[in-house]
Amino acid sequence: MGKKILVATGGGDCPGLNAVIRGIVKRADQEGDWKVYGCMESFNGILKDHMDIRRLTNQDVAGIHVKGGTIIKTTNRGGPFHFPVQKPDGSWVIEDRSALLKKRVEELGFDAIINIGGDGSQRISLGLSQMGLNVVGVPKTIDNDLSSTDFTFGFQTAVEIATEAFDKLVTTASSHNRIFIMEVMGRDAGWIALNTAIAGGAEVCIIPEIPYDPRIIAQKIAARYQNEYGFCNIVIAEGAKALDGKVTGVAPSAVGDQHIKLGGVGEKLKSELESLGVQHDIRVTVLGHLQRGGTPIAYDRVLATEFGVKAVELIKEEKYGNMVVYNHPKISYVSLEKALETPNFVKPETSDLVRTARGVGISFGD
Repeated sequence: MGKKILVATGGGDCPGLNAVIRGIVKRADQEGDWKVYGCMESFNGILKDHMDIRRLTNQDVAGIHVKGGTIIKTTNRGGPFHFPVQKPDGSWVIEDRSALLKKRVEELGFDAIINIGGDGSQRISLGLSQMGLNVVGVPKTIDNDLSSTDFTFGFQTAVEIATEAFDKLVTTASSHNRIFIMEVMGRDAGWIALNTAIAGGAEVCIIPEIPYDPRIIAQKIAARYQNEYGFCNIVIAEGAKALDGKVTGVAPSAVGDQHIKLGGVGEKLKSELESLGVQHDIRVTVLGHLQRGGTPIAYDRVLATEFGVKAVELIKEEKYGNMVVYNHPKISYVSLEKALETPNFVKPETSDLVRTARGVGISFGD
């Protein structure tokens, strides 16, 4: 007997989402009578009063693996356990609509859910699984902060984009004897910044896991200049913290958004360096959402496709309550509980990447 699979993409978009969707649809099609449906804009498609759930066929997913974004849309606001609802008077309240989601999934005859997303999305997967729904998770985040998988798709593309941008800043910094600070994404994990710094040949790399002292950075900058000539390129992660341990950002303003809006740490570092007497011209570049968009590199297309195929195979084997993972060289799975036990942050004391960076003279400001 055939199965009906509901697929959702949640959280921030990233390169490779469409490749996962394509992998799911093409693998499910091999079962003959299995059908795949996309839940538009994460679980909003099934939770809204006017549901938006769309059948996905081989024709619908043809060629989408090379495209960024997600054809079934996404959102990082709300979710079934914290769903924003506007009242007649215009005010907003947050409701738990998980019971409604479960009811509609059962009424529509869906046998399983594949939820593609990062830490927040997989916590939703776990919650739905604990309610008795058949859920399989697929890890997605450019931050690479899920510890049970070697890599999440989208991360390598984000590093490639950041490195290409950094390469361009190096030449203009050299030409103008400037200091360039490039702010990259990653939230509380420094993986994008660390990989970009090594690949791009940065002089300074600031990551959330190593609180920085601007005085140390100023000393590094001074060593980069001979008389009036020289330059310095710095990569800083958006979640970086100075010695006071405070991140730079603002509280979310959108209804249903629970994430602090990180950003501005590059400008903060510039101000700190200027207040320490650094005289050289300092410019700040914030890559922002450029790291999330565009065509996924081959690595992420392959990994995402592997994840999509494996998710369908877990459904076939009725191994619900699990998340697909990559543990080199195998595509495997772990329980959703295991997947969420500890985040994947850079461990400065034991990280080979940190050791490598220090070995080529990169300063972490510590």
